[in-house]
Amino acid sequence: MRNFQTLDSVTVDAQNASLELYLSTADDDQPRLAMQREGAYVTISASYGPLEIAMRPRYEDLVRSLGRLGAVEGLHTTRQVGTGQAYLAIGLTPDNSLLMRLTIVADATGHLSLNMLLTDAARGKLFQWLGVEEAARA
Repeated sequence: MRNFQTLDSVTVDAQNASLELYLSTADDDQPRLAMQREGAYVTISASYGPLEIAMRPRYEDLVRSLGRLGAVEGLHTTRQVGTGQAYLAIGLTPDNSLLMRLTIVADATGHLSLNMLLTDAARGKLFQWLGVEEAARA
């Protein structure tokens, strides 16, 4: 069974074009998700204490996948962004929480993932920061 860590708070740094998601009642060693725009890419850093998974998906691929999400009963994640060796799996729950699984695949014998759940409010701020709704209308 997968254990998803909840992130419910968002801090946006407009000057650095970055965003950080975290649990409002947690200390610095708890899960955090940071994102920053870098040209055609989005740098994502997911950390839990000293453990970090970092990836750099293409902005257009990430926004397109997020814009097409729909809740599917029985499935945690329905879309993936990245490659077969490093990817971000995403899914939407019936209450509009966003599930994110940042995964690094070693080989056929295993993988390493950080599983995070963004509350509906945090998901909304992430979508606004990325411009998901605007991209879906275009």
